[in-house]
Amino acid sequence: MATFDDFLKLDIRVGTIVSAKVFEKARKSSYQLEVDFGDEIGIKKSSAQITDHYSADELAGKQVLAVVNFPPRQIANFMSEVLVLGTYSEGGVVLITPDKAVKNGDKLG
Repeated sequence: MATFDDFLKLDIRVGTIVSAKVFEKARKSSYQLEVDFGDEIGIKKSSAQITDHYSADELAGKQVLAVVNFPPRQIANFMSEVLVLGTYSEGGVVLITPDKAVKNGDKLG
């Protein structure tokens, strides 16, 4: 069982998707995202299996929550630097997003 101290080790931040494109070499349908986490963290890349509910065009400008302190992970020919958070819902993954605009880099707390 995870403890509260385990949860505190996660650095979960808000970022804004600046670009999304189809990840051609992924085994499962995915996008390659660039997400802006503000001045402290900068722009990071992520692979996200969110094609069931989102088109690449509608993702630009959307704020998301992501774990920014996991080690990078190689996915095909792409290095994913952060884990964008979503729920496994009927019909595919749904992104977890703030319900009001907040500053990029704000920490989940």
